[in-house]
Amino acid sequence: MKEKVLQKLNILADAAKYDVSCSSSGSNRSAKGGVGNAKSAGICHSFTEDGRCISLLKILYTNHCIYDCAYCVNRRTNDKPRATFTPDELAELTINFYRRNYIEGLFLSSGVIRNPDYTMEQLNSVVRKLRNEYRFNGYIHMKAIPGADPLLVHEAGLLADRLSVNIEIPTEQQLKILAPEKDHHSVFSPMDLIHREMTCNREERKRFRNAPRFTPAGQSTQLIVGASPETDFTILKLASGLYNRQKLKRVYYSGFVPVNSYDSRLPALVQPPLVRENRLYQADWLMRFYHFRYDEILDKNHDQLDLRMDPKLAYALRNPHIFPIDLDKASYEEILRVPGIGVRSAKIIVANRRYGRITFEHLKRMGVALNRARYFILCRELPQLAKGLYPEQIRRKLVKSTTGAGTQLSLFPAEQID
Repeated sequence: MKEKVLQKLNILADAAKYDVSCSSSGSNRSAKGGVGNAKSAGICHSFTEDGRCISLLKILYTNHCIYDCAYCVNRRTNDKPRATFTPDELAELTINFYRRNYIEGLFLSSGVIRNPDYTMEQLNSVVRKLRNEYRFNGYIHMKAIPGADPLLVHEAGLLADRLSVNIEIPTEQQLKILAPEKDHHSVFSPMDLIHREMTCNREERKRFRNAPRFTPAGQSTQLIVGASPETDFTILKLASGLYNRQKLKRVYYSGFVPVNSYDSRLPALVQPPLVRENRLYQADWLMRFYHFRYDEILDKNHDQLDLRMDPKLAYALRNPHIFPIDLDKASYEEILRVPGIGVRSAKIIVANRRYGRITFEHLKRMGVALNRARYFILCRELPQLAKGLYPEQIRRKLVKSTTGAGTQLSLFPAEQID
């Protein structure tokens, strides 16, 4: 590798580490090679829908930027090393990493250089070379630059597996304070365009099997948590709208990293709010897989997630009138509300109760977390332990047992948030 390209790689791979909107689920492009190597700069791990761990080259095209966003390490007024690839350099770097079995795909983002159209065209040039000249069929996740021409965004959708447009700050008012040169319209406009194009493409492919695919892995976005004073209720309401209207594949929550502590517009944080970030991911999981509405998880009287417990347990303790749930009679949706019971366990309960009543031993074999679930259910051989206990008493029992010193919180929980 040329020394000049290696220097650019080190600078731009490090600059890309603050972008967490990186996922590969949903694409079925054919790809060759192994699971990758994480030793080289810029290589990160991601996961497919079937649970496979794959490696992506996570890189910025450039860390030069015309914007001066208060929360961004690459803001134009920061005195730091800058670098910019050429399309040829980055395409050759990616294909060489792939041939050496370091990676299986590419995650490509960029600062905005000159203007949004110029930047979007440069990103398209990189991916166009990979697809057309190198015949690279691996996974590519690319950023759609807010404010870029719709034709450039359309071309990007035909080249990449997934597109993402970062909202960054959840409300327009706070975005104007922290990034006066940006606005939400420039973000939601390409997001709506991508959604429309994806819908049209699905219909077109029903009629014409060989029609080109448009962003087969969908689109995603990223929200910065903690850089501005929005409540968790506001954040979840926005995320719920994105899932329902624009049909986003994922909303990512990035705990604010205090990289520009000199800027008085930013909160005085010592470290990123990682526990809050984790709780938002758990609440997001409830909306996507557990049939919860955002206004069930939080409301205007309870607008912040409880950092001491997962949001599903907090919901159960705030709504004691719903419990206990009779596992032999309750619907699938009702069973999903029980802390300690996940999607898989709820499906097994519904399927197996046709053959007899659900017992304590059944629940243990199903993997139900009985240390939590037992306070919220009725079933054979299991007494109603919550009888005579107030929610605050249950809270003390459960929180004490689940938040001891040294507990490691999972960033992408599945059954952990049951």
